Order: sequence, then structure tokens, then C-alpha cells
Amino acid sequence: MTASRRRGACPGLSAPLPTGDGLLARLRPVAPVPPAALAGLAAAARRHGNGVIEVTARGSVQVRGLTAATVPPFAAAVAGLGIAVEEGVAVIAGFDAAAAALAAAVREAIAAARLTLSPKLCVAVDGGGALHLDGVFADVRLRAAAGHGRFHVGIAVKGSDAVAWLGTAAAHDAPAAVVAIMTMIAARGPRARAADAAARDGVAAAGAAAGLDPSPPPSPRRPADIVGLHAIADGTASLGVALAFGYTVSGALAEIASRAGCCGVAAVRAAPPRALLFTGAPAPGLRELAAAAESLGFVTDAADPRRAIAACPGAPSCASGLIPARRIAAELAPLLPAAASGVLVHVSGCAKGCAHPYPAVLTLTGHVHGCAVVHGGTAAGVPHHIADPGCLGGEVTAAVTGAVAPRPTEDAHG
Repeated sequence: MTASRRRGACPGLSAPLPTGDGLLARLRPVAPVPPAALAGLAAAARRHGNGVIEVTARGSVQVRGLTAATVPPFAAAVAGLGIAVEEGVAVIAGFDAAAAALAAAVREAIAAARLTLSPKLCVAVDGGGALHLDGVFADVRLRAAAGHGRFHVGIAVKGSDAVAWLGTAAAHDAPAAVVAIMTMIAARGPRARAADAAARDGVAAAGAAAGLDPSPPPSPRRPADIVGLHAIADGTASLGVALAFGYTVSGALAEIASRAGCCGVAAVRAAPPRALLFTGAPAPGLRELAAAAESLGFVTDAADPRRAIAACPGAPSCASGLIPARRIAAELAPLLPAAASGVLVHVSGCAKGCAHPYPAVLTLTGHVHGCAVVHGGTAAGVPHHIADPGCLGGEVTAAVTGAVAPRPTEDAHG
């Protein structure tokens, strides 16, 4: 595997990633965009790529099938649409104005520090609303402390999906606290993550370096699900729809963007995990939009069994893929129970496991002799046996009957 194709590379517009269907560019919009801009992005993806568009677990947009010749005009099209994107450390804002403003300040502070950091690092800035970011993996997490104008600060630790909460900072001090933690991470090397710094220096050292005030950790919250209709305090609503297996095509995206504009949607956000959030419209219009989205193949029901299966593009779209993972996933999804808790089945084109780097009840990994069947493990796990990729229904039915899926933190990649 070449360095440019290694798992963990971040293929931004400045450095697209070579893969099986051309170059892949990842965009991280820093703010929601108008429906017309989303439609324009879909058209640019078709004009300059192959029209396949993905939304990742962290809410990034990926455009596939670009070439060396089409990357510059595609980048120009994105800029012309007014879509501002970030590269480097991902800073994911929550779903309210306070989180968006603080996330912008954190981005500026990290950029000004000019540290050498892994592009896989992620900061989640959560305003504390019901639609929160607890299910998104983040190296550093900011969460609003109720009623105090302050934010809890936490970091990821090795061997656990739990957050080590370090203390609190006033909102205006939080960007500097994040930079202090990033400085600790940078000292561990250009590929280091927060868990590496915590393991080496200790969680307490991270809190001290960030200058945080001691405080009890925030209380656990109920899981939030972006799929569905959500009321907003200003009397409007928002609608979350997921992309089946994380992808759609330019025609469907352009059509849903056009329908959104007709329904009065003010803005659209690519959001974790692998979803689109339409905001600023009356609830009746969004119900019409949900019906349109369902007809276009988007996931509009939180209990849709397609949400219980994770799949990468696989062959031939990915140069590393040994099986057509998404096609197999689509065939297997009807066998899965509705309203499953988390990912039950993971179909991976190869042992890298990009779509879901966590254990699943059943993982099916591309192998030179077929499909490696892994029970309760990851794509890189030791297989129980090798199966025919065309005869996996029995494997799925046997594995998920009576199984309770683990619900890990969402994919840290993308």
C-alpha cells in the first residue's frame, strides 16, 4: 500500500486521494449551505467526478471520481458556490448558534498555533441541546455547562469509548484550552491522538496544561438520533435524513436540494453520522420533504434496517476492495431487524475496515478467496471461516438472531 492510499490519510481538496474510481476529495464545510449551493455541489460532482457523493461519520462530504485535470475546476466550483471548507484538524460544531460561534473560534486558535498535528484529530463543540454530538468520536470535546456560560472539556482515552472530563473553562477561554491540549498531542508526534497524549502524560496533566477549573463531569444524556423531524425554538423545524450506506448520487442530491428550496428550507448541513440536516422550514413542508427523500432512496425512518449495516464502497470503487461491499450490504439489509441498536453487520472491502473500525456482531471482510467471516470482531479480526460472497444470507440470519449489537462511539475517521 502506498502512503497516499494508507488508511488514515485525509484527502482534502489540496491533496485528493487516489482510489479505484479516480481521485477522492473530502470537503468539510464550516457552516450549513443554502439548498441552491447544495444543488450546485451535486452538479459539480457530476461534471468533474463520477457523481458519487458520500457523507462520512463525522459529517464530511466526499466526492469521488475526480481526475488530476478536474480537481482544479471542481475546487473553483466549490469556492464559487460560497462553500467555505476547512482542512487539517476537524472541528465539528453542534446544532446551535453558540456551538457554531465557539467552533469558529477554536478553528482560528488551532490555525494560529501552527502546530504539526494529525489531520485525523477531531474537536467536537456541543452546545448542550437535545440533538447533541455524544455519539461522534472526538479527541477533544467541549460541552456546554448548564447555566454557567462555561464549557466542560474532555479528551478521549485509550481502550475506552468514554470521555475523560478534565474540568471547565469559560467560553472565551475554551479555544486556548483546546490549543494547550493540542500542543501536548503535537509533542507526541505528527500522527498522535489525544489518547496517546493522555497515556503518556496522564489525564490530570492535560487538565493542568489547559488551565481548567476542577468540576464534576457532566451528566450522561439520552442518545440523540439525527434522523427524523426536530422542533426548533423559533417555531420552525429541522429534518434529518441519512444516506444509505453513507452515499448518494448527484441526481438524487440535486433533486432533494431542489425540493428543500421549494419547502422553504433555509440551509442544509452535512452532519454526523452520514446524514443531511435541513433547517429553518415549517414542519408541514419538512414532512413533504421527508416523503420526497424516501422516494429518492434516503433513510427517513430511524428504525430503517439499513442503519444496522455499515459498508465501504468496496470493489471496484476502492483500489483496496476485494468485494463489492455496498452492493452486498444492500442485498443483506432486508435480513436485519428494524430499530437495531448500532451496527450489527459490517461489510468491508478489505481488512482496513474504514467504514466501521469497531467490532460488530458479524463482520464480512473481502478476502482473496471470498468473504472472511468474523464474529464479534473487526475487519482485521481472525476469521471463523471463508464464505462465498454470493451466499451470505444464512451467515447474517444466524449471527443476528437474538444478538444485541454493541453501540460504540461513531467512526473516528472521516
